[in-house]
Amino acid sequence: MRLAPVLTALLLLASTSACRSSSRILSTRGQAHVDFDIVERMPEERLSYADEVRPILDRRCVVCHGCYDAPCQLKLTSGEGIARGGSKDRVYDGSRLLPMRPTRLFVDALTTEEWRALDFHPVVADEPGGPYANLEASILYRMLRLKQRNPQPLVGMLPRRIDTGLNREQYCPTLQEMRDYERERPLQGMPFALPNLSTEEYETLVTWIAQGSHTTSPPPPSEVALAQVRAWEELLNRRDPKHQLVARYLYEHWFLGHLHFEGDDPRSFFSIVRSTTPPGQPIVPVATRRPYDDPGPSFHYRFSPITSTIVAKDHLLYEMSEARMARIHELFFEPSYEVGELPGRGPRVASNPFRAFAALPLRSRYRFLLDDARFFLEGFMKGPVCRGQVALNVIEDRFWILFFDPDAPISTNDEYVNQLGRLLAMPTELEDNLRLVRTYRHYLDLENRYLNRRREAFSIDRAYPIDEAMGALWRGDGTNRSAALTVYRHLDSASVDFGLVGDVPETAWVLDYPLLERIHYLLVAGFDVYGNVGHQLNTRMFMDVLRMEAEDYFLAFMPQARRKAMHESWYVGIREGQDDDTRTWWLDREFVTGYQTDDPMRELFTHVRAYLGPLAGHGRERPCGASCEDPMRAEVVHRIDHAMFGLRHIEGEAKAYVADVAYVRVRLGGDPADDLAYTLLSDKSYRNVSWMLSEEELNERRDYSHDRQTVVPWLEGAYPNFFFVVDHDEVDAFVRDYHGIQSRRDYERFVALYGIRRTNPTLWEHADWFHDQALREEPRRGGILDLNRYQNR
Repeated sequence: MRLAPVLTALLLLASTSACRSSSRILSTRGQAHVDFDIVERMPEERLSYADEVRPILDRRCVVCHGCYDAPCQLKLTSGEGIARGGSKDRVYDGSRLLPMRPTRLFVDALTTEEWRALDFHPVVADEPGGPYANLEASILYRMLRLKQRNPQPLVGMLPRRIDTGLNREQYCPTLQEMRDYERERPLQGMPFALPNLSTEEYETLVTWIAQGSHTTSPPPPSEVALAQVRAWEELLNRRDPKHQLVARYLYEHWFLGHLHFEGDDPRSFFSIVRSTTPPGQPIVPVATRRPYDDPGPSFHYRFSPITSTIVAKDHLLYEMSEARMARIHELFFEPSYEVGELPGRGPRVASNPFRAFAALPLRSRYRFLLDDARFFLEGFMKGPVCRGQVALNVIEDRFWILFFDPDAPISTNDEYVNQLGRLLAMPTELEDNLRLVRTYRHYLDLENRYLNRRREAFSIDRAYPIDEAMGALWRGDGTNRSAALTVYRHLDSASVDFGLVGDVPETAWVLDYPLLERIHYLLVAGFDVYGNVGHQLNTRMFMDVLRMEAEDYFLAFMPQARRKAMHESWYVGIREGQDDDTRTWWLDREFVTGYQTDDPMRELFTHVRAYLGPLAGHGRERPCGASCEDPMRAEVVHRIDHAMFGLRHIEGEAKAYVADVAYVRVRLGGDPADDLAYTLLSDKSYRNVSWMLSEEELNERRDYSHDRQTVVPWLEGAYPNFFFVVDHDEVDAFVRDYHGIQSRRDYERFVALYGIRRTNPTLWEHADWFHDQALREEPRRGGILDLNRYQNR
């Protein structure tokens, strides 16, 4: 009888041990190999998602999983994105014949169940259980563990069989497919093709997943912001026709913006949405494909806090303030005009702002766009259209943009433009359409008819001396830095800066109101990233037409005798026999006289710089804090700048190998925050950038003899292709070795000396520094950089 308690205890102990053993066996099926040691020393209290987990996700995961082009649509910028999971459907698919259903986070589905109905599969446990079960049910964990078990090389380039290209095949395994994925692709764990996480980072994420992948809501908006939100919502939701039409116009131009309210935290942003619920109630977004689509009979404009991590590639900053409110009143409510019947929501009217908003004063609309011209042009670089051939392959690698003054006596500043609204239609009104050639010819014919009508209304009694001709250009009202802009194209991405940055470019644009408005409605408001191939190609081809019109405006400032040769040099290989694509009646007319040199383009921009004064600018100022006052530092910085700017002129074979966007960190030896940042931007010259060209065809059309490089003392672009890290006493050698590149082997030696390859264990250290530097340079405009385009060099 005395043995009974002992036997019972032994049986219980054996049973417990067997359960634990069984748990271990179940947890090691296939190749998962759960990290028992991490789980067994897991703290009882949950990790802080905001303080411990979120920073790792942002700096190690969001760098690739942050936007429409996130692999497998796995967007890890928020708890909602993590819960949504991944999908096998690609958003960027230039070959689909039918449009796909939109899958915008926070818009097209609001619950995990709704996302599962849209074929999104979980990457963490939908229903958390015990630690081992949570790890077994997590694709995210299995991917992290796969990388830990199969670390990549620590030196040299990655094996060629690991495709790091932006259009690489995506596998997107479900949990049931993970065993096959692990067996067939052991070198494709996460972070993909980048260094392993540190032990601390890895253990933190494993612990978090084992604890159930919990997330927390961000803090509520400040009262400073909410007070302004209430004022704006009251204004935009008034029901009289004038307020309704103005609110519609503003919404269609602000819908992609990250709105920052005056006095609020510099990293606090809102978006404007249409909601089925009125102010004061939780927002329920109206999901339409385009911002001008019919939202239904009852909706309200609302301002929703942005709770996702801010990523640089889609961060469109727009400032809201009392001054902004006063400006909206000045432009749209103080002028005397009547709004009768509100315009319809059908695509032929709604997609055409010259018809939909004809009742609004034209100059008010133009001034509204000019006030934030950089924001509106950034829309087609940071919006869904931002990737690939849809818009960017029709623009040069770097060019300057100027604007006609809204008070200049030109026809497109007159309400007369509203009479031409039907001729200013764009292929976006057709939505998804596969009739490419017919569509292109139709809208090209409308463009030519518009140009003829504009010519008939355009009266000029004489040619103007170059100094007088400056009066046709917008001067930024003396203070607006959008008066002159520089656009950089980085193959399949782009960015824009204030001022005329770099040497005189090959081409330039001059924009009037109809051009600026059509660019927005073609590439931003009217572009559907989920549309079919016809929609995307029609958009691409019509952007070609708008670009040529903008370039023609610029050429009108050139001497008549030089104009035609310049015009033809921009379209080598495609303009022969096709000069009737857009009417060029103006080529034989002289508009501007007084040129004194054989380089009229450079001469013109000398006058532009004098006319605009500080607004012509040179981009941004370098941040340096208190160290700016140190004269010894200033001397060192001056020496380094002088050396680095010597890279603006590159010769020889180096042109064939340099990255589109390379970030350079120059270490000064003290506080890392005082180190210097530069961006090397390759200005590739193409014989033409027209028609539909693949990357390979674009390279075939390269004109290496005219390639240049722009060097700026700040971080430009959201997609760095490569990092270089140089100590301050090695800068001269860095520049000398750069100029010495004459072969592929020379370039590889150069990278080995100064470059940070994908295999380099210090890549994350330097990536963190560049992320921090981006915020030091622009505290409100900066965001997490994207490493999807980081090259395997």
